[in-house]
Amino acid sequence: MIKRPEKVRYAVIGAGNGGLAMAGYLGLMGFTVVLYNRTVEKIKTLVEKPEIMLTGAVEGVGRLSAVTDNIKEVVKNSDIVMITTPATAHRELARMMAPHLDDGQIIVLNPGRTCGALEVYQTLRESGCEKDITVAEAQTFIYACRATGPNSAKIFSVKNEVKLAAIPATRTEYVIWLLSCAYPQFKPARDVMETSLNNFGAIFHPAPTLLNSGHIERGQAFEYYLEGITPSIGQMLERLDAERMKVARLLGVKTMSAVKWLEESYGACGNSIYEAIQNNPAYKGLTAPKDLKTRYIYEDVPFSLVPIASLAKNIGVETPAIDTIIRLANMMTGENFWETGRTVEKLGLAGLSSSQIIEFAQHGYVDAAKNGEEGVA
Repeated sequence: MIKRPEKVRYAVIGAGNGGLAMAGYLGLMGFTVVLYNRTVEKIKTLVEKPEIMLTGAVEGVGRLSAVTDNIKEVVKNSDIVMITTPATAHRELARMMAPHLDDGQIIVLNPGRTCGALEVYQTLRESGCEKDITVAEAQTFIYACRATGPNSAKIFSVKNEVKLAAIPATRTEYVIWLLSCAYPQFKPARDVMETSLNNFGAIFHPAPTLLNSGHIERGQAFEYYLEGITPSIGQMLERLDAERMKVARLLGVKTMSAVKWLEESYGACGNSIYEAIQNNPAYKGLTAPKDLKTRYIYEDVPFSLVPIASLAKNIGVETPAIDTIIRLANMMTGENFWETGRTVEKLGLAGLSSSQIIEFAQHGYVDAAKNGEEGVA
């Protein structure tokens, strides 16, 4: 059996809400952890004093080994690279890391949104990285959290269980084993298509934000989940969720409803999404975005909803509710998220059958000999 490193060295990429919480927690647990952020101004306080104060569900001071804007320094001295940035940065980060990676290193997207691990895996190869790298993604972020300052974060709650999968899928158990000292909540998914199509941010983020845009733009403070998701908005989320599950089913991917996920992750029960959210104390205190320039639109539409819709079209499935939210986001922002988002063409999946897509997700390639056609590299 492979020996676990005596002390796993972590890098946390991104000093936003999730990055501060994760780096602080790992430091508090005694792990060697380096925090990276592209903009040095944002981490100036932490460079001078590399400590993060945590409050809420986890309390204490996490001490970091280093805080830097030097990606080479971060990657070279880490066993596991935990990426906590929005999905909008995944492709560029993969390009930046590619020259500095070495055999055996692991990249974990927290979370990958939809097809994030596939995008990073492909980008590393396109960037000329020939090292033996494992790319993994979590289904969702393990914390509900918010940064409370440049060197502090509040963790509102920690999820009971988070699915994780790697490329290649045969390494999933090993990645989870390495992570288990810090995060025993990670559980294996079959492959990255399972984690991608169980991306519940796609359901809970874009639609409530767009449908509450009047309140948000007026600067009216409200609790995003408990007040922003009303019974009628809950019905829209049910439609989005049904389409997501249909795409997953036709790809042979194990999935669960958003209602079931709320129960498993938070112990929040209900007969509908609306009821389960109202019964989830972990969402108490989580306020709505302050404007529409939020990752709930600019990340979750192009990197959560667009890839689901693109996969659906590739296998001949209609997704009218998902398409409606994408079109609404395009019209309200002036962006074209179909162009900027993750599509099957960008992921190297265009024209593949359902079984070939799964094969690609599990291995990172399609076996040309087995499929009797040109393989996908």
